[in-house]
Formats: sequence, structure tokens, C-alpha cells
Amino acid sequence: MATFKVDTEQHGGLNCWRISSDRAELLIAQQGAQILSYQRLGEPPLLWLSDQAIFDKGKSVRAGVPVCWPWFGNLQRNPEAVQAMYRGEQAPAHGLARTRDWLLLGVEEAADGLRIEFELPDAQGDLPGWPHDVELKLAVVLGDDLKLSLTSRNMGNTPVTISQALHSYFAVSDVRQARVEGVEGLSYIETLADWQQRQQQAALTFSGETDRIYLATPQTLSIVDPHWNRRITLTSSGSRSAVIWNPWTERARELPDMADDGWQRMLCIETANVWDDQVDLKPGASHSLGVKIGCEMI
Repeated sequence: MATFKVDTEQHGGLNCWRISSDRAELLIAQQGAQILSYQRLGEPPLLWLSDQAIFDKGKSVRAGVPVCWPWFGNLQRNPEAVQAMYRGEQAPAHGLARTRDWLLLGVEEAADGLRIEFELPDAQGDLPGWPHDVELKLAVVLGDDLKLSLTSRNMGNTPVTISQALHSYFAVSDVRQARVEGVEGLSYIETLADWQQRQQQAALTFSGETDRIYLATPQTLSIVDPHWNRRITLTSSGSRSAVIWNPWTERARELPDMADDGWQRMLCIETANVWDDQVDLKPGASHSLGVKIGCEMI
């Protein structure tokens, strides 16, 4: 049986847990139940943590895996049914869950590794402007791979519609040398060109700012990183869309929590239910959005 260690840490204004095994290490913040970093021992990080990250209450950290819920991005770009769920005035980007404190339910050994489970109590009627009763839990399993599962269960008497994403920041040696495989032939929304729908021909490479919503995505996508001789594999469940993002030079200079050259070392592939891929939850129904992050040398 593997040996695990859990330590509490304070990073800026955020309470965090550092969880380590004989193979890997995680840093998780209580705010947003956000994984801040993940690294296999003796290897480069798999998840990226900005070296200028800001650890303030009420602000999502530029790192790891923020949880976007119950909507993704700009609420006004979401389906009308998702917009109608919100009764507040000014809707924050990427929803309400990533800047709220989550409850750590437990850490226990399981057959496939160490299982860490969180719950957002505020989702059961206490999110500002979002008066719905949803049991929201995030399970993280630290084993040979890193597994995340975000489960929404409608505890109320009326239907609930959401969009969502596990907004994963991956570490790469140089995004200009990396490529994403598994998107060949897919339709995507080019948000940088008036949200036009286009079709991907080959594997995705990067030569400028990228912000695309890929539709009807396969279960598996991968990042090939030739310089680090590795392939990061994302195996999703409960998802039919993915967002791929890199800010490149000008956008990175506008971000206070990213170094001017930070864009070179990161790439976001967000396992998601966005655009028309909304999630409708009838009373009592539940849905799980999941991703397994693996890595192999090439």
C-alpha cells in the first residue's frame, strides 16, 4: 500500500493542502477546491502554476484546475436556459464556484490511489443570485494518473440547467513546439473571429493567440511535447466539448498574474460542457463531468 502525507499550508490569503505520495504531489486550495499544481516525482510538472500567481480571497488562481460552474466564461455567451438560472445583476466570469470555499469531506486510501473529496455547501441555495438547490461534489484521485470528477445532483423541485468546465492549465516545455492530437476533423467555434464555426484539419499547433471551443469531442485528447519527450493524455467523461486556450504575447502582458513570457510554458485544455453542450438536470437527476490525466514518455 502506498504511503500518503497531507500537510496544511497558507499561500497568501488561501488555505491549502499539500498531498504527497511515493509517486506524485498535489497542491489544492480550499477556495474553489482548486488543484494548484500536480507533479510526478522526478518529472516536470503536469499542471502549470503561474510564477506570478496571486493567492487572494475571491480571485481564482492562475494555475492548475479551476472549477467553472454553474456557467462557463461570459454568462451572456451561454445558452438562454443557463442564463435564465441566474437572478443576480453582474455575473462573474466562469460562474460562482471557483471563488467560494469548499468543504473537505475526507481523504482516504482507495483501490486506485488516494481519494480526496470536496463539497460546495453554498450550491444548495446559498450562491448569490443563483437560488437553486444542487449538491455539488468534486472527487480527486491521486494514483498512477490524476482523476477528477465533478458531480452535480439537483436536490430541488424544478429543473436546473448548467454549463461547466474543469479549466485545466497544462505545463509544456514550449507551446510553440507542442501539438494537440484528437481534434482532427472536429468542428470548432473560433472565438477570436466573431465566433465563426470552422473545421480543424490536422493536429492543432500554436503560432498565435488561441481560444477555441471544440464540439463533439472524442473521449481522448492528448498534448504531445517533443522537448520533454512526453504525451499528456486527457480521457474525459460526461463531456462533449473542450476549450483550448493560450493567451500568447499581447494578452499575456495584460494579465497581472502571468509573466510576460508565461504563455510559452502553458496550454489550457478544458474538459467542458459549453456552447450547445448544456447539462439539463431534472429534480433528483445527477451528472458527472470527469477527466483522467495521464502521462507517458515518447
